[in-house]
Order: sequence, then structure tokens, then C-alpha cells
Amino acid sequence: MIVAGFGFRHSASLASLESALEQATGAMIAVDALATLDGKAGQLAPLARKLALPLMAVGVERLAEQPVATRSPASMAAHGTGSVAEATALAASGLKGRLLSPRAFSSDRLASCALAESPAS
Repeated sequence: MIVAGFGFRHSASLASLESALEQATGAMIAVDALATLDGKAGQLAPLARKLALPLMAVGVERLAEQPVATRSPASMAAHGTGSVAEATALAASGLKGRLLSPRAFSSDRLASCALAESPAS
């Protein structure tokens, strides 16, 4: 299973989220689920509905334990992780999930998306 994890600003639109996903997948990789912070799941829900994919909400307490590839000082200060997109993708992909790509940004830089794969794939 491939999970697309998202981090985004409150002002991110559906187009921002779609752009981040497209940048992460290169429009070549099919994802099986979307994930983000539990407090932001409502904002990602329209994309999940549009793509007919399950949406996984990840608690902020699970972020710090995820081995992310990138380090944003702002994300570290706000959420305890260098990348919300990478951490939520990893957390949602399970204990032995692995990061497929570091985060990619939407064209407006309001959203980021990273991919992780669960060992069941």
C-alpha cells in the first residue's frame, strides 16, 4: 500500500493539494490512501472524496517518532517533526513503512506531499 502524506497551510486550496500530490507522484504512481494530521483531515477530505481514497488521520504525538528525510525549522517548532508530509505518510503506512520520496511542494508552495510504502505492498 502506498500512502500519500500531506502537510499544508490553512490557506491551501484543493488545487494546492492536487498539485502537491502530482509533484510527489509524477502522475505515474498510484496511491492507495491519503494521510495528514488529525486536526487537518477535514481540509484534506475533499481530495480524498474526489479520488475515492481512504483518508487516515494521524495524531501529532506520532510524528516525532518517524524518521523523516527533510528538516523544516518551522515544522519542527510547530509539530515536533521536520516534515509533516513525510511523518504522516510513514505513520499511516505502519510500523515497517518506508519513505519512497521526500516531500514535494505544490506549485504555490502551500502544500507538501510525501509517499511511503507499507511492507504489504
